[in-house]
Amino acid sequence: MTTPDHPYPFTALVGQDDLRLALLLNAVSGRVGGVLVRGEKGTAKSTAVRALTALLPEVEVVAGCRFSCDPAAPDPRCPDGPHAPAQAESRRPARMVELPVGASEDRLVGALDIERALAEGVKAFEPGLLAAAHRGILYVDEVNLLGDHLVDLLLDAAAMGVSSVEREGVSVRHAARFLLVGTMNPEEGELRPQLLDRFGLTVEVAASRETEERVEVVRRRMAYEDDPAAFAARFAGDEAALRARIAEARELLPRVVLGDTALRQIAATCAAFEVDGMRADLVMARTATALAAWAGRESVLAEDVRQAALLALPHRGRRNPFDAPGLDEDKLDEVLDENAGPEEEPGGPDDGDGPDGPGGGVPPQGGAPEDRTGQDPSGKSEDDGPSKAPGDDAPAPSAPSDASDSSAPSDAEGKGSAGAAEQPAASATAPFRTKKLTVPGLGEGAAGRRSRARTAHGRTTGSYRPRGGALGSLHLAAT
Repeated sequence: MTTPDHPYPFTALVGQDDLRLALLLNAVSGRVGGVLVRGEKGTAKSTAVRALTALLPEVEVVAGCRFSCDPAAPDPRCPDGPHAPAQAESRRPARMVELPVGASEDRLVGALDIERALAEGVKAFEPGLLAAAHRGILYVDEVNLLGDHLVDLLLDAAAMGVSSVEREGVSVRHAARFLLVGTMNPEEGELRPQLLDRFGLTVEVAASRETEERVEVVRRRMAYEDDPAAFAARFAGDEAALRARIAEARELLPRVVLGDTALRQIAATCAAFEVDGMRADLVMARTATALAAWAGRESVLAEDVRQAALLALPHRGRRNPFDAPGLDEDKLDEVLDENAGPEEEPGGPDDGDGPDGPGGGVPPQGGAPEDRTGQDPSGKSEDDGPSKAPGDDAPAPSAPSDASDSSAPSDAEGKGSAGAAEQPAASATAPFRTKKLTVPGLGEGAAGRRSRARTAHGRTTGSYRPRGGALGSLHLAAT
């Protein structure tokens, strides 16, 4: 429960770092494209969205305009316009408009004003929720349960920034730029891939399994329910500081430079994960720029590109039925390293696979967990080279090159087999990938099956009637 006068403070949320970051990035840059929050029930999805509204700066609007036109740049297509340059102005807080699951198309986009049509005999347009959400937040709870035709209208308006209404003799176009936030519980059904792609960012949320964190969540929630005003006052300073940081990031955003190296990393990442279309590239570029502005920088770094990929690509990549949601972060780091510019290359890269690189074929020493990261099949670490500590080169002088040619392969083979048996299990967040089982065969058959048929209908492997005894009907079809 959140009271209208004292909403739950955004800075009082415990955990949910990805959710908070995604919402803040959309508050900094309206071009990111909104955020889809996926997660189990009871994970503060709705609370976080409502708390964000209090952080948005007030907006200046033309007085009396039902479509919230900006006095500095009024919409020339505004149905309440045209607005005079010297028309009165007013300021109001940013709005959060909720779209209920049972809303109709008329309520979403607007329709003919029946009351004025009957009373005054005029054809007037009554704006809908898209007009009310202009320059604010449009929140759709359980977006996966919304009708597909409404989701299409909603996402088209969010992508174009314009709502078009052609119905009942009314032809209206008005601005509809808003921060779109949708929440859903995957247990209740999924969105179509075409609709998922229209959301800029996606975040997976889950309840914490840490005891202390859960205790703090309950403690803060109960304190808020007991006295909302006093609880909000406790976080008033943090809220003001966060509100000021959002304003500073918005001012810095136009000066952020997206360099060629960062742009190449973005394109290479989208290509490596085989996303459809170019929307992912654009969203990643805008998100990385917003991340740099949020960090107070005027240039985009590799870390911004990496974080942008983790937010913008999970719902766009192609997944197999058993794949867990998310990205293969090892693959992501590999793509970013391969496309890093000279100024961002890690020290001492090692691209060689054989004994010609640093290390001279010396087998890996020990089986510590850290040896499995940054290590190629030959046992060399990617950090070996100029940046290696002096103590790491101690065994090398005692192994001449001639001796290593004869003894190293057998020695490495013995240690390699032992090391292969001690490899750790994959982490819980790593996507599960099924192995393709194929058997070379003759004839036709669909690729990817376990065996290939000799003909389009298979072949008989055995079908005969056993001898002896009284037998009834045999219902064993040939395979």
